[in-house]
This record gives sequence, C-alpha cells and structure tokens, in this order.
Amino acid sequence: MSGHETNEKSGPAASMWPDFRPEWVLFEDARLIFVDKPCGVSTQAADPTEPDDLVLRLGRYREARGEPSYLGVHQRLDKETSGVMVFAKEKAVNAHLAKVFEGREVKKVYLACVEGFRGDGGPMDDVLDGKKARAVVKVKQRAGKRALLEITLLTGRMHQIRAQLAKRRAPVCGDALYDGPPAPRLMLHAHTLAFPKAEGGTYAVTSKVPRELTAWVSGARDTDVYEDATSLRSALQRAMERRFQLGRSEHTNAFRLVNEEGDGLPRLAVDVYDGWLVAQLYGTDGPWARKETRDRVLDELLALGFRGVYLKVRPKQANELVDTRREDLAPKLPVRGEAAPGAFIVHELGVPYTVKLGDGLSTGIFLDQRKNRRLVRDLSHGARVLNLFSYTCPFTVAAAVGGATQTVSVDAAPVSLEWGMKNVVAAVGDADRKKHAFVAMDVFSYLAREEKRATQFDLVIVDPPSYSNTKRHRFSATSDYPELLASAMRLCAPRGRIVACCNHRGISQSKFRKFAFDAARLSGRVVSQAKDLPVGSDYPVAAGADPNMKSVLISLES
Repeated sequence: MSGHETNEKSGPAASMWPDFRPEWVLFEDARLIFVDKPCGVSTQAADPTEPDDLVLRLGRYREARGEPSYLGVHQRLDKETSGVMVFAKEKAVNAHLAKVFEGREVKKVYLACVEGFRGDGGPMDDVLDGKKARAVVKVKQRAGKRALLEITLLTGRMHQIRAQLAKRRAPVCGDALYDGPPAPRLMLHAHTLAFPKAEGGTYAVTSKVPRELTAWVSGARDTDVYEDATSLRSALQRAMERRFQLGRSEHTNAFRLVNEEGDGLPRLAVDVYDGWLVAQLYGTDGPWARKETRDRVLDELLALGFRGVYLKVRPKQANELVDTRREDLAPKLPVRGEAAPGAFIVHELGVPYTVKLGDGLSTGIFLDQRKNRRLVRDLSHGARVLNLFSYTCPFTVAAAVGGATQTVSVDAAPVSLEWGMKNVVAAVGDADRKKHAFVAMDVFSYLAREEKRATQFDLVIVDPPSYSNTKRHRFSATSDYPELLASAMRLCAPRGRIVACCNHRGISQSKFRKFAFDAARLSGRVVSQAKDLPVGSDYPVAAGADPNMKSVLISLES
C-alpha cells in the first residue's frame, strides 16, 4: 500500500476538505471560469501520485454540477501565491486564450508585501535565465520599512516578481526560496487579470486583497492573528488547504494540521488524530495569557468540523521539565466537543498505531517522524534493527512491517515498551513475536553492554529527547549527541546505517549533520554519506529557518 493515493472519501473528511469551494469562483460564463486560487493550493500536481491540484479539484466540482470536467490551462501560479486564474471550459476557447497569453495581451496585476523597497516604483527591467524580464512597480502603501507594491507584469518569466524584487534587496515577505523576511505566508497575490474577448469587449476580473496582506503592511505583529476571528479563520483555512492530500487520504488519518512555524500561527501546533484535534500551546504568556484568546482559538478549531479538541500546554523551553500529567497542562478530557476513546487506532501510510489523547502531554506517536518511519520501513527488509529511545515503538512497527528479521527496542520506561509491544502485534500479528525484543533499560547502559558483546545491527534509529535524566546518565543534545552517535556506530555492522534525529531548536541542520562526522572520529568508523532527510509537507518551515525536527541518514563504510 503506497499511502500516497487521494481517495473519494465521503462524510466528515470530504466536508472539511471539499474538492472545491463555490466561493472560489469569481466569474464564469459559457466559455471561461475565473477562480480565486487560495494560498496553499497547487496549480498543477507536482507529484502525479498525490493529485491535489486546483485543475483536478475544479474538474471534480464541475462534474458534481453535471458539467464536463474538461479545463484548458493557460497559466500557473505558485502553490503559495493566491489570486485570479482563468480556465477554458471548452476546447474551442483554447486558441483565443493561447493567442492573448502568448501575444502579451493579458494584463496581469499582482500585489506583494516587501521590506526595504526604495523609491516610489517605476519600471523593473532585468535578465532572468538569459531572457528579458519587464514589469512596472507602484507603491500602494507604506508603513515604516514595510510596503505594499502593485506590480504589472509585461513579460512572463518563472518566479519573475519574486526574482526581480530579490535583485532589488526587497524579496517578497515569506519567500523562503529568495530569503524573504518572515511573514504569515508568501505575501504575493494575483490581483487582476484582464484581456480582450474574442467577440469584442474585455474580461477584467479582480480578486479582493487578502486581509493578511493589508494587516501585515499596516504593522501587524505575528500574534495579532489571534485577536481577530476573521484573520484566525483565514489562517486556519490556509492550513487546511495545505493538508488537502492528507485530509483526504485513505491511508493516513494522523498528521499535523497547524505547524508552529510556517503556518502563520505562532506558538500554536495542532495535530489531527482521525476525528479529533490536539491543540498544543507553547507557553502561558503572550497570546495565551488571556483566556479570551485561548477560547477563540479552541472555538475556531472545533468549528472546522472535528468531533473534539484536546489541549496540551507545553513549556517554552525544551529543558523545562514538568509533570506531563498535570491537569492544567494536559486535561484528560477534551476542552471542546466530545471525548475520544481512551485508546484507539490511527493509521499512517496504512500502518496502525495506538494513541491516547488524554494521557498527559504525549499521545503515543510523534507525527513529525512520518517520512522517517516510511524510510525505516523501506530499509528494514532482511535487516537487524535497533531502536533507541523507542518510546511506544512506532519505528519498530515500521521496521517490522518492512520485513526486519530482528528488532530490539530500548527505552527506560517499561510502560512505554508494553504499549510498543502491543503496537507491533497489532501491525504484524503475534506469529513472529520472538523476532522482536523489548528491553527496559537505560540506553547508554545498553549500548555499553552490547558493545562488550560485539552485537551488530544493520540499521539503528537514534531519536533521543533533547534533554533527559536517568539514575545513571544525564543527556543534553547540544553537548552529548556526538558521543551517543559514536556508541551507536560501534554497534553497526559493516555498511550499517543510522537514522539520527534531533528536535532541539538550538541545533541547526548543518551542525547536526556535522555530529555524524564527529561521531565517526570518536568511534573509529568512516561515514560514506550523511544525507539530510526532509520533513513532511505538513511541517512547513518559516522563511530562512531550519525545520524543528532535524534528521540525517548516516551510511557507514565497511
């Protein structure tokens, strides 16, 4: 089961993630349909195995109205750019649309938020990839160093506005590709599209200015989004659209809906567990100091259509150790809607995992590891796999499903390992129970013991907490990770591999990759490759930032 297919779910998933929303239609007649593409919706599927693009979705919407699904496509917008697009509803219109687009008879007006733009505007003439790029800029609004620009394109080059503004040291805000300053989203909007009709006259369709652009240029702070229900609703809707493929997936019903970084909702993370949400607030100050703000966020989350909302309040500092089962930090019952079963199954890429939403700050699975679990599944066939800091053993489950000949899961908490054992049995059955060992032991003590025994594994998963204390050892990722990796390398077979993970915010991706080579020097092993692993699409990263979860696949020489 590939886990990539988008299905035709009915019921809550289809209502929360409809193929198309009627309010996105700006204008249509018998020949053309003009659409207000939301931020976060792809124009065309980047991956044909994940068909979540606007063309497919609009086609399905037309079919549901009893119309042909055909659409003639003559333009594209980047996924994170919002605004006006036009499609032909019948093939006979394509010739005229091709003529006006290729003949530069189409007037395209965009809006962009930038910082540091000098002057009042005027022509922008550049050469991009060997081709002339021309546009005209007008400053619509200024507030301090922020500005809202109106840009009329005279040519059509890839990323033209983004590249031209970046050349002028005023990249579009929220543009990670061109090092734009942080913003709630890519602050670029296709505002107006106008061109002559074949029979005379003119089409001229305008999309209203998104609220987040005008608020930002007026000096809005990041957390102001929580003070206005309309802005909050808009930000949540953008997050929903970015997760369309996951929301409609047959094989995955647990994923991140709102990421603290990259979704324009600071200090908030929201996870989906089938029909329930878990809202995680970081800290108790700032936006969360006011009960009215908390209530507004929780109300809007429930209004998305889920059955209930659970709350977790997390310390701002990762090294701030708290009682994870305090009722004020992690209420046992939902704070909105109905309660979930005490323990229930969710699926990730077709694999079952048991979760508990009212059992402290953790739920039984870390959803940011979905891509890494898929990688472990792919690498485990015929392999001996060691899972360190295994918690409830989701990585072990992935290895077992992938066909590992042996797994060993090590964690200091027997209760977590018992949960993990049940996870493995639920996924692969009890027939091969002897293949899977669960060791309740301090990880560092286990590593030292098995090194003396010359134990070897083909694949080792190293996913420690950023900070931990046991009776025997104290661990801090910033200072102790290379030695931990070195100990893991000593247990690796020739050409063994390690999936190493770290979610410490103070450790950059490049520094974490360097840990692999530091560990090799300590262990006497040779690293043939240290490959950065990508995060899932539901964990967007703020412009210019590293992902919170850093992961590296380390391959060792023999």
